[in-house]
Amino acid sequence: MLSENLSSFYPNIFILDGLPGFESAHIWLSIPVFIMYVISLLGNSFLLTLIMMEKRLHSPMYYFLSALFLTDMLVSNSIALKMLAIFWLNVKEITFFSCLVQMFFIHSFSSLESGILLVMAYDRYVAICTPLHYMTTLTHTFMVKIAIAFIIRETIIVTPCPVMASRLPYCQTNHISHSYCDHMAVVTLACADITINSAYGLTVVLLVIMFDVSCITASYVLILKTVMKLPSRTAINKAFSTCTSHICVFLIAYTLGLFSFMTYRVGHIAPYVHVIVSIFYLLIPPAINPIIYGVKTKEIRKAAYNLITISIK
Repeated sequence: MLSENLSSFYPNIFILDGLPGFESAHIWLSIPVFIMYVISLLGNSFLLTLIMMEKRLHSPMYYFLSALFLTDMLVSNSIALKMLAIFWLNVKEITFFSCLVQMFFIHSFSSLESGILLVMAYDRYVAICTPLHYMTTLTHTFMVKIAIAFIIRETIIVTPCPVMASRLPYCQTNHISHSYCDHMAVVTLACADITINSAYGLTVVLLVIMFDVSCITASYVLILKTVMKLPSRTAINKAFSTCTSHICVFLIAYTLGLFSFMTYRVGHIAPYVHVIVSIFYLLIPPAINPIIYGVKTKEIRKAAYNLITISIK
């Protein structure tokens, strides 16, 4: 029901349609969603526990990895539980306030993950290009300051999205053609001009992505130049091995993000394509990241082997 008083031109509840026009496929879509959610939950929590327990992993690089694993878990929990409720139990209702809260957390955690990838690139740059200054540069004070800075950044840039969405009049339908409360999916239901909302969202995405991607790319270019000057093949291979996992995660995250972003801005794209792309954009990285770091990082593999061996004994 639509609110009737003049101070609230919005529905009391929204209806999340899931996969618009393909409701019969919900059960099939729920299978990969559930698998990715479980992998994300188990993989990230295991590696978080491993880093906390293993003193040899108490270094800046692994602290940043811990932040990435924690953020991945938060992203997954922000959308997967409600999504599975839609697909399995047909529980599509979400209150207006809960929708805005979900919108804030989804976009905040996604943006925060981009910031963490940026800091991780900087960590590798310092470790390889200026190794003698590593411990004096990446101090605990620096890490606390950078964490606070990125949290403030995400809060400042994301908060206007739900605030502006809450002020729009929704006098048409309360059905959201999506499986979660994405900013653009919500505001397109408004019966008012959403140019400002669309322009703000586009500006924020472009500024954040352009800044983070540019800095990350610059870091790895400098790393590559430094690595190619190393005297021994062994040193080169070791340097490359420490960066491979970071580069894989970087490419996966931004490739999926760019594809998801473009499907919203390119015309003549079926609504279900938007939904599927955005679902996998948010759920694939949290499921893939612990696998990539678990397989590619020697120290994590060794710590995991020691922990499992001790547990068996």
